[in-house]
Amino acid sequence: MQNEVFKVLTLEEWGQAQASGIISTELDQKDGFVHLSFLSQLHLTLSLYFNEEEKVMLLQLDQSRIKNKLKFETPIPSGKRLGVFPHYYGQLELGDVSSSWQLKKDAFEVPIEILLKAETRAS
Repeated sequence: MQNEVFKVLTLEEWGQAQASGIISTELDQKDGFVHLSFLSQLHLTLSLYFNEEEKVMLLQLDQSRIKNKLKFETPIPSGKRLGVFPHYYGQLELGDVSSSWQLKKDAFEVPIEILLKAETRAS
């Protein structure tokens, strides 16, 4: 499960991250950790939390860089989502990103290389 942890940002949040070098959102600051998603959780994360956005940034994280502060926990706060989610307890930096894509609202098309990886794992 190497490098299958993702962060979604609004374009405004991405601009702030590029200016500061730190990836952080208001929700992350409020909750005390960085909310992340596994590959299998991306579609629902986009649908639930980014439906109002026309474009977002999808960041794939280098787990070898963040593994020491990465925890797998049930959703906080609990609600609709089930299973465990990756939460990062530290300062997430631009250098922790291995790949990035700008997604358009066209049903938030996930990049083909990610879909192919998911499809391969599902079979």
